Amino acid sequence: MANTASAKKAARQAVKRRARNGAQRSELRTAIKDVRKAIAAGDKAAARTVFQKSVSTIDSIADKDIIRKNTAARYKSRLSAAIKAMA
Repeated sequence: MANTASAKKAARQAVKRRARNGAQRSELRTAIKDVRKAIAAGDKAAARTVFQKSVSTIDSIADKDIIRKNTAARYKSRLSAAIKAMA
């Protein structure tokens, strides 16, 4: 357990940060799942629309360093490729 006042405060901040990061990571996963569902449904126009929304979510989370920039780029690239591959 933290002994000094500053260590106690740092522990409190870490709890808050962990909760916030977890919520945003969950938001990211949901955005990716939504695009994959739209692709599975076979509606290319809907998939593009959902993809555009998810790109802003992915970029926002990458800007906050919850995921790395390259990871964000990889997610976007793979989702985009999946949409392009649709019939």
